Amino acid sequence: MDYLVIEGAKPLHGSVEISGSKNAALPMLMASILSENVTHFKNLPRLSDVDFALKILVELGGNVRMTRENNYISAYIEFEKNANCVAPYELVRKMRASISVLGPILARYGVAKVSLPGGCAIGARPVDLHIMVMEKLGADINIEEGYIIAKAEKLRGAEIVFPFVSVGATQAAMMTASVADGTSIIRNVSMEPETVELGLMLNKMGAKIEGLGTDTLTIYGTNSKSLPGALGPISIVPDRIEAGTYAIAAAATRGKVTINNIVPKHIEILLYNLKESGVDIQEGVDHIVVDATNMKTTKPVDIVTAPYPGFPTDLQAQWMAYMSMAEGTTTVTERIFENRFIHIGELFRLGARIKHSGNIATVYGVKKLTGAPVMATDLRASASLVIAALMAEGTTEIHRVYHIDRGYERIDEKLKGLGAKVTRQREG
Repeated sequence: MDYLVIEGAKPLHGSVEISGSKNAALPMLMASILSENVTHFKNLPRLSDVDFALKILVELGGNVRMTRENNYISAYIEFEKNANCVAPYELVRKMRASISVLGPILARYGVAKVSLPGGCAIGARPVDLHIMVMEKLGADINIEEGYIIAKAEKLRGAEIVFPFVSVGATQAAMMTASVADGTSIIRNVSMEPETVELGLMLNKMGAKIEGLGTDTLTIYGTNSKSLPGALGPISIVPDRIEAGTYAIAAAATRGKVTINNIVPKHIEILLYNLKESGVDIQEGVDHIVVDATNMKTTKPVDIVTAPYPGFPTDLQAQWMAYMSMAEGTTTVTERIFENRFIHIGELFRLGARIKHSGNIATVYGVKKLTGAPVMATDLRASASLVIAALMAEGTTEIHRVYHIDRGYERIDEKLKGLGAKVTRQREG
């Protein structure tokens, strides 16, 4: 098992290239199940979660061919008229996003057996809304021995109102309703860029989805079990969470970093908060420059996580690490996941002072952090520990680095390119 060794208290300088979005790639890969022809993805990020998704598609009977192109994966995926229709626990337990195969498999083949998912320990994240979507569209659902078993001779359009915004359930509804019989109206949906990208891909494949980027979708079902397929390659949007993580790291280390291959609008709320904390931000069409070299102190800035365009829950832990050395007190309110403060205990080990009650954490800024051995507990907690380690005096070891590799492509190499002293080592 790998771990990272980071020598901190050194500003980051230079430029970094952002990879394709993990959160966009995973549902888009699953949507390829609906295509009657080969789906070509041209810039998939090289991440363990992407590898797991491709393995699931192979297990389901997909024909998957891959080539390496520089730092990206190019994949060609095709599903025939027959498929396995069973997503086993051995694969699904490693990645919660694998639940998104349920809708496409059910829609195309009339039956799906998908293990209840595993993944990061950051809250229950129940699949109730996924099941509700399938039932609203006409499926019969049973839970047996840890598996969701869904059957539907024919899916029919329906009106679905989500009780709260759910990215995964919105995406499940989009994929499944696209081939149903009739029109579906989906309300209180996710407006995240990754959801919009999935919708654009489905439309290229032959779906008819209106309202992308708004809170209501109208989906005109094609009344078929599949979609014709996209004519050209599908490109993955840049990863806004990776971009945000490097932006926070640049600010936290008092560095100056150019972040390339991004959509600045996708992290608009983060950039606003960074400016409020004292950072200079210059925005281009597809890049930003984060300049904290003239900052003498970090101003405390409170955040509240919310669905897009609010502050992303996937950047909450990184922001907390940054605020741990702010001049004053900061509150961090988590409104998306009920158990996303696990990283606080590890930040303590580096010298941070943080108290939390329920979904609110209070961060009392300290003068310095000091390196120590720490353990990653989930993907974004890992990123917060990397940022804290870069800020800390001395050496920090971050164990269970496989969490980081799920969502950050070559993070050690990219940080080295920015002047950080980072090495990847193997346990005993």
